[in-house]
Amino acid sequence: MQEVSIEIENPEGGSEGINQMRQPQEPLIHGLPDDIALLCLARVPREYYPVLKFVSRRWRDLVHGEGLHAHRKKHNLDETWIYALCRDKFEQVCCYVLDPNSSRRSWKQMRELPSRSLLRKGVGFEVLGKRLYLMGGCRWSEDATDETYCYDASKNSWTEANPLSTARCYFACEVLGQKIYAIGGLGLNSSVPHSWDTYDPCTNNWTSHSDGNIVPEIEDSFVLGEKIYIRCGRSAVTSQVYAVVYEPSSGTWQHADADMVSGWQGPAVVVDDTLYVLDESSGTRLMMWEKDLREWVAIGRLSPLLTRPPCKLVAVGKSIYVIGKGRSTVVVDVSNAGNGGGMMVSSSIPKLTSNDEIINCKCLSI
Repeated sequence: MQEVSIEIENPEGGSEGINQMRQPQEPLIHGLPDDIALLCLARVPREYYPVLKFVSRRWRDLVHGEGLHAHRKKHNLDETWIYALCRDKFEQVCCYVLDPNSSRRSWKQMRELPSRSLLRKGVGFEVLGKRLYLMGGCRWSEDATDETYCYDASKNSWTEANPLSTARCYFACEVLGQKIYAIGGLGLNSSVPHSWDTYDPCTNNWTSHSDGNIVPEIEDSFVLGEKIYIRCGRSAVTSQVYAVVYEPSSGTWQHADADMVSGWQGPAVVVDDTLYVLDESSGTRLMMWEKDLREWVAIGRLSPLLTRPPCKLVAVGKSIYVIGKGRSTVVVDVSNAGNGGGMMVSSSIPKLTSNDEIINCKCLSI
């Protein structure tokens, strides 16, 4: 057994003031040093975490803490699950999770979402570390809010978190430099569409910034090359796509590359520093931005029998998950894209009977 030091005040006072005694602490696994036990427990699949925490108090603390998460990440043992924020037929927000590596791949509904967020629209959705954040939003009878909720995947529980600096809805969310960016959208005054908030988990604080180049009606966003790109709606006059890019070095937003923006016609995702876009203007066609050639290349079309637009994209490894209405899901392996191998649909998850709208999708690894 390991020993832990417990300090007890001496009721009689005196020069010693404090007595110390040693109390044995149960090891993580009997007969093994804790560092070896950690190596074993870190290899237990994530799906068994809800069971592990009931074995003992030490196992519960291990599963809930940062140490196990950091160890799994360091040794490439962490597992990525996909979280889809949806709106159901009752106009309520709901969230589903998918384990891509499960032999029984299916979407499972998360229970007990924050009740105050269920009827809101324009809610922000982002992942930082092993936590999922639900931010802002509004209702027809409620102005934009700054409320923020945090879901800890290791604890499987929601808590109220530090609120946004600015109440906003219908805004973009991205993570850059281990900080959450809540960008643009609508709010309580005319300055909100030209502002953004950043959340620093080290200080647990939000900071507000502003830049006139940010415009409302943001439709999509992504991070590429340590920069944030946001795309707004088409200009009613020129039919051109308007997009800006955030330069961390200067803290400003600038106009994005026109050639790249011209093909950004749908939801985007980045795989190995390569940008992919799903063009939904006529069916569903996957496009890839060839930055060296400065042109868009068509990778291939997805079967209309498998996809239900409008879709959202997320990437796990070299696979793109195309998630459409009702959480219909197609998995595309892009490892050979651009090398003559074309596109391969490696698998698909059967269509569901629901028509839930997909609001956003994010990946979380622990």
